[in-house]
Amino acid sequence: MNSTSSKAHILVVDDDAKNRIALKALLEGANQDVVLADSGEEALRCVLKQDFAVILLDARMPGIDGFETARLIRERERSRHTPIIFLTGAFEDVRSIFRGYEAGAVDYIAKPPVPEVLQSKIAVFVQLFDKNAILIQEIAERKVIEEQLRTSAASLRALTARLQSVREEEWTRISREIHDELGQALTGLKMDLSWVAARLPTDLATLALKFDSMSATIDKTIQSVRKIASWLRPEILEQMGLAAAIDWQAKEFRKRTGIRCSISMPPEQALLDRERSIAMFRILQESLTNIARHAQATRVEVTLRNKANLLELIVQDNGTGIDESAVSSPTSLGLLGMAERARLLGGTFDVGGGRNRGTKVRVSIPLGMD
Repeated sequence: MNSTSSKAHILVVDDDAKNRIALKALLEGANQDVVLADSGEEALRCVLKQDFAVILLDARMPGIDGFETARLIRERERSRHTPIIFLTGAFEDVRSIFRGYEAGAVDYIAKPPVPEVLQSKIAVFVQLFDKNAILIQEIAERKVIEEQLRTSAASLRALTARLQSVREEEWTRISREIHDELGQALTGLKMDLSWVAARLPTDLATLALKFDSMSATIDKTIQSVRKIASWLRPEILEQMGLAAAIDWQAKEFRKRTGIRCSISMPPEQALLDRERSIAMFRILQESLTNIARHAQATRVEVTLRNKANLLELIVQDNGTGIDESAVSSPTSLGLLGMAERARLLGGTFDVGGGRNRGTKVRVSIPLGMD
């Protein structure tokens, strides 16, 4: 339907020229344009060229009569729903009227029509046509907007995936530099300090205590460097896989927070590519970080399982629970990040719980490789 047209088109089909001219004069106006056809064949050619708000169709015509013309109009997709009003003689019998409705007519008007009646009926169909045209235009515009939104969402997801990849690469680089350069520098400093301490006079006890304190501080700093490097890029993830990395992370969490952390994993783990392993591990890290910061929990249960060609990770605590407003809040960047990691791999992410009922994080990703 051409919804951009400023006028509604009305098709008048009648083999009598006087009737056509009279109907055109009666119906044509500022918002209505009347198209004339002198036969059923001509009417069919008209409905192929443009859309009509309503068709006035003479029932009795030579050649293709009105009933057959209506049936053929209804067979065409473009004109399938166009209203058809039959113009008939006053003598038309009930059987013919029934044939008209069977062919797709919406109304019957006897000739000669009462002008006011005809105009009011046509006005109704023109209004419906105009409203339908506006609706179609709005739908078309909405489809364009939806397509633009889908394109934007796809672009944003591609950008997010790229940013996450770049961030992982940068974390790997920083981890190596911290481990290799800073770790080696601290180790060298400790060796130099030990060399100096070995050459101190034995009667300088106070200074010896200071050297011991400095050595202990260096040891703690080395441990901190190792923890930071491991958090940025745990070597165990690449060397031994996701299950071993989860076990290591749970133990580190338990040592750091004092919160009991139990793990349940199947004895045999599916082989995952690097991208899926990293995504699952980062989601676990973020979940445990949120628990440590907000949950006030005393127990955490981590479950990893294979389920119907999906890898499912569940992290559940017994803490204060999460508010529903926080789950859907645009400021909950940690949750948004976890959800986006799952979506980028074709998976799902869900957060549930309630006040004083703890929080459950569930993420599932397909096991198939991209």
